[in-house]
Amino acid sequence: MRIFKNAAICITAFLLFSASAGISETVVMDDSDVNKLTISEMSKPLVIAPEIYGHFAEHLGRCIYGGIWVGEESDIPNVKGIPKDVLEALRQLNIPVLRWPGGCFADEYHWKDGIGPKDQRPEIVNTHWGMVTEDNSFGTHEFMRLCELLDCEAYIAGNVGSGTPEEMMDWVEYLTFAGKSEMANLRRQNGRKEPWDVKYFGVGNENWGCGGNMTPEYYSDVYKRYQTYVKNYPGSRVKKIACGPNSWDTRWMEVLMRNCRGKMDAISLHYYIMTGGWGDKGSATEFGENDWFTLMDNALKVRDLLAAHIKIMDKYDPDNKVELYVDEWGAWWNRQPGSKPGFLYQQNTVRDAVSAGIFLNEFNRHCERVKMANIAQTVNVLQAMILTKGEQMILTPTYHVFEMFKHHQGGELMDTRLQTSAYGLDGKKLPALNVSASKTEDGIYITVCNLNHNSEEKVSIEIEGGDISDVSGRTLTADKINSCNTFRSPENVKPSPLEAEKVRGRTLTLELPSKSVSAFVVKQE
Repeated sequence: MRIFKNAAICITAFLLFSASAGISETVVMDDSDVNKLTISEMSKPLVIAPEIYGHFAEHLGRCIYGGIWVGEESDIPNVKGIPKDVLEALRQLNIPVLRWPGGCFADEYHWKDGIGPKDQRPEIVNTHWGMVTEDNSFGTHEFMRLCELLDCEAYIAGNVGSGTPEEMMDWVEYLTFAGKSEMANLRRQNGRKEPWDVKYFGVGNENWGCGGNMTPEYYSDVYKRYQTYVKNYPGSRVKKIACGPNSWDTRWMEVLMRNCRGKMDAISLHYYIMTGGWGDKGSATEFGENDWFTLMDNALKVRDLLAAHIKIMDKYDPDNKVELYVDEWGAWWNRQPGSKPGFLYQQNTVRDAVSAGIFLNEFNRHCERVKMANIAQTVNVLQAMILTKGEQMILTPTYHVFEMFKHHQGGELMDTRLQTSAYGLDGKKLPALNVSASKTEDGIYITVCNLNHNSEEKVSIEIEGGDISDVSGRTLTADKINSCNTFRSPENVKPSPLEAEKVRGRTLTLELPSKSVSAFVVKQE
């Protein structure tokens, strides 16, 4: 543990972030002219799983219909029913995995409704989200084609709440069996000769709530029954994912890890942040500095949330065989005025971008156990990457964060030791900076969030190894804390070049703008 000896500086908080093989530490200072960051290799190599940068697409609002899917007969330019501009934008993110069809929708979805000729598919009512009628034109084949076009893994969420073990077993067989059987032959009849490679299968979703309002004891028994029928057919290996807790429900995690740890490959965790409560979550665009500060505080709490659940997982699974998937996360606001109830359409500001950067940094830092995360959601819903309106499309500030952070995928986590100034408001204090770093093929990749909405932060960075030969990067910020991209002004918030103020040997100095997310790569001799 490093001790800073400076009588003129008052230490107000000391925070440790465990990564098991080493310790990344953040020291928050009351008075510091220059923030200091030291980066070195971990004592034990840890890889940042690409799947940490995963996404989530549910049959909710205009995420699927009017977002990801317009149909092959649409006047909107499309690739087999998927809008060309949406597809190309998502490709730029190097999406590693996409979760579908829900969410709450998954536990009322019967997959056989979404296969076969489209004019013969039954219409259904989406009872969770707006009571709208859906025609099932986007189903298993369309989703798997989307994953192929994005070159990403498929994460299927199975129906436990209203489905049967037989229905789940049939879906896995339909998807993954290469031999002759009723389900495999049905797949061929519907136009797909070879099976798909489905790596992830969720056994239910939010079964503590919309997926059946179960107790952890009851669900653990249900899980053990259903997962029995998620078969691994020849040439296929499906990871079984148990429904994990809602945010801070450590008891749910305790029961599932105790009862089911030998029968699951991973367990999920959901965590949404807001500035109000579930009845009034707060406005996505109309807010002041108190709401900004509150959201930063709530985003930072993800480190303690992860630590609490990982502690329980370590107790029952010391060999680290069960992976933690944060398969729903993000900022959740009141719906945009004028939008349809139940569609969860919201705008996306620079505040959301900074909070997303904090989440991704913390997922990186906990990568020994966190092997996947899926932001909610991909298009037109909650903290979306993309917003569409007819033929128009805009990229949100959160999209740009994912594009900036994508270079961490598959990188080797670096140990970061940060001495940061305090960011305060009304007597409360937070660390002004939040950071993670990884060793990649291109160099040392560093991402830093400046939570301070009022002032820039200067940071001095020392990197273990050779002298610095090159630094290049970008930063995302805006004039106002509620700046966003609109269909009239689609580029209000976008990245701009970030240049090092000074480079000397193994040390560089940067000026990080207020309310910003920055990403840069450092090359060494």
